[in-house]
Amino acid sequence: MSKPTLANWLALITLGVIWGGSFMGAKIALIDLEPMTVALLRLAIAAVVLWLVTLATGRKFPGFSTPTDRRIWGHIALMGLITNAIPFTLLNWGQLYVSSGFAGVTMAVVPLLVLPLSHFFLKGGQMTLRKTVGFGFGFIGIVILIGPAKLLAATGSNLEPIARVACIAAACCYALGTINTRLCPPVSVMAYSAGGLIIGTIALLPVTLMFEGIPSWPDAPALMGVVFLGLFPTALATILLVSVVNTAGPSFMSLVNYQVPLWAVLFGVLFLDESLPPSFIGAFALILFGLAISQSRAKTGKTFPAGKV
Repeated sequence: MSKPTLANWLALITLGVIWGGSFMGAKIALIDLEPMTVALLRLAIAAVVLWLVTLATGRKFPGFSTPTDRRIWGHIALMGLITNAIPFTLLNWGQLYVSSGFAGVTMAVVPLLVLPLSHFFLKGGQMTLRKTVGFGFGFIGIVILIGPAKLLAATGSNLEPIARVACIAAACCYALGTINTRLCPPVSVMAYSAGGLIIGTIALLPVTLMFEGIPSWPDAPALMGVVFLGLFPTALATILLVSVVNTAGPSFMSLVNYQVPLWAVLFGVLFLDESLPPSFIGAFALILFGLAISQSRAKTGKTFPAGKV
């Protein structure tokens, strides 16, 4: 696995900012639209944008004539489902019934899920004691940031237990999606991203129409929320995600999930007139400390036994 470059770090920070703002966009969109509809429109907007960019830049989609081409399309299809359609839907629905604290922690679990998956499925992704300790510090920072009271707070809904499972399942999807992207044979980042979004849109369309029907035209704020979700946390973020995973690896990419709650809190303070949690500075320091440990390179690192590649 190659050492992360300055460009990788800048892309990771940009993704944290974009995804940190996605909670506001989803909250606004869900005022007038159903969860699956928000996920579908978000995917459709991003798919059209990236398809047009792919054509305009002369990028080519893989064919179907060789086993490698068909394998690439298999990875693209999985990307559309487990990185886009399924987790978007699960999170949108889950956030109707769980506290924001619980949803935030489930996203912070993604790096901890990617760690063992990389260990067993990727060359150079073996778990080291240093990396595990670093990820652990980052996770503790997220728990402190959100606060145990908010994390364990119950909404009182009968569907809350199922909604919590849905959020955890979404986190599992994201972790599996980063591994799937890394295992894909070489292909244009733009074509891979656009193809996954197109397949995700096609797969989600009939399911959405079956359960939620044709939506009525939303008010301007909800419409702006959906457009924002489609252009930035989906279209732009997908390109950055695929690029970072392919160059720096899934474990590095998964560190973005430690940033997302931080940016979400800051955006809430700046734009929603929310108060800054007293624990913010301490949590921020722990997260940075965890990042520093997990990404530092020791001369001799203790490595856990390797699994199959």
